[in-house]
Amino acid sequence: MTHAKLRVEKIGGTTMSRFPEVLENVILKNKDDIYNRIYVVSAYAGVTNDLLEHKKTRESGIYKIFEHGEYCKPAMLKLQKRLCELNHGFGSIGLDIEAADRFISDRIECTLGILKSMSNVLASGYVNRNELLLAARELLSSIGEMHSAFNTANILQNRGYDATYVDLSGWRDGRERTIDERIQGTFAELDPSRTICVATGYTKGTEGIMREFDRGYSEVTFSKIAVLLKADEAIIHKEYHLCTGDPAIIGEDRVKPICNTNFDVADQLADVGMEAIHPKASKPLETAGISIRVMNAFDPSHSGTIMTKGYICPQSKTEVVTGSNIVTSIEIHDTHMVGEVGFDMKIMQVLLKHNISYINKVTNANTIGIIVYEKDCTSELIRDLQKNFERITTQNVAIVCAIGSNIAKPGILSRATGALADSHINILTVSQTARQTNMQFTIEREHFIQAQQVLHKALCE
Repeated sequence: MTHAKLRVEKIGGTTMSRFPEVLENVILKNKDDIYNRIYVVSAYAGVTNDLLEHKKTRESGIYKIFEHGEYCKPAMLKLQKRLCELNHGFGSIGLDIEAADRFISDRIECTLGILKSMSNVLASGYVNRNELLLAARELLSSIGEMHSAFNTANILQNRGYDATYVDLSGWRDGRERTIDERIQGTFAELDPSRTICVATGYTKGTEGIMREFDRGYSEVTFSKIAVLLKADEAIIHKEYHLCTGDPAIIGEDRVKPICNTNFDVADQLADVGMEAIHPKASKPLETAGISIRVMNAFDPSHSGTIMTKGYICPQSKTEVVTGSNIVTSIEIHDTHMVGEVGFDMKIMQVLLKHNISYINKVTNANTIGIIVYEKDCTSELIRDLQKNFERITTQNVAIVCAIGSNIAKPGILSRATGALADSHINILTVSQTARQTNMQFTIEREHFIQAQQVLHKALCE
């Protein structure tokens, strides 16, 4: 297998749903340079939400129906109808609709049979319930990516190109393989210089890709393929540019695409929910020295944002203003805290028990404040904290951040706080490390949009 100029390219779900444009703007953009590319595709927009649960609202999908011991068949058949309707929308660009309908219908029929068997085993009480539920989640996750990858390869084949559907889902393959072993074994039999490889974003492995990475699994597949096959570049195609701010909040005429940044900035963005790439997918690429290019699939003339390990912006500036309005501030006040070595470790042990990672932490002599996602601030967590500490208070808030690879400029914090004060926005907490890659402000939630607009104008325009 040749690795010359090998590129591994990830296409996200919302982008896949506009596949006629993806076909022209991405895959067939340069018809003289269509090989030595491996495309890792997500399920079409909303399909994984239907299979599992809504990523943001947590609205129940088929997995939740199964978890609660309810009858899955009506929901699965409803999904099958939706996927076949999606197939019919791609007939005009070359999809063999009959073959595509038969493919997905067979997968859903077999999945229903497996889920029924799993339900019977669960009812027996002889197996570990959590293990079987995780297996069901893995099974359901694979369906969306099998569907979109098969369709993509089929369309390319019917348009006269050599394309291969690369099924990493382990469908009807009972061999015990790790994720890495499945990827290596599958691609050992393929030559990307001779065929366009279209791989499922889901990879079956003994360690369980959903167990390890949950909804970030398709980016982990993308990352692992790039690292294992020693790709020259890893490209992510999204429906938007990675910009200085959210165009919907700041205004499309005011934001600008970021042309260069580093992996540290990508981590800062992911920490507040603005994922350019899942952090567990970016780390192996960073270690392997493989750059990431984030591109807007619908603006093919733009070269996108390049992330490299060592990049530092030559000019001190804020690269992006972002934030989250779905966070909660938890304040732990205890008069025994002052001077006691390791006091905050007790708080961390409670968070660990509930499998919660905090976004930010600020302290003074007798108070520690942490910012967590609102969904993680459960009544069980608060009860555990109340058992161990004098006073716990919570407040639903927002955070806004000024992020960059080089924001170590005298006066930038003053300019940011001054701009917020001039707009009558009260800062509840402020945080910045000596590395100075992320200035983070906690504010009242009602000021979330206004604060981003104010900071963008003061720091980026």
